[in-house]
Amino acid sequence: MPKSKIVAAIQSLPEDATVEDAIERLLFLSRIEEGLNQAARGETIPHEEVRRRLEAKMGAWRT
Repeated sequence: MPKSKIVAAIQSLPEDATVEDAIERLLFLSRIEEGLNQAARGETIPHEEVRRRLEAKMGAWRT
């Protein structure tokens, strides 16, 4: 993430934001950026595979 995006993200926080708020925002934006980069590289999971994995996890939680 470029420095300019980091600065903009921090400046967009409210005046009473904590260090934890800033870290959370930066991690959130970084993870979104990485996900978009993965998608651009074609590193995605087909919808049906996501459904299958989610259903498997949901079944495990119910037991």
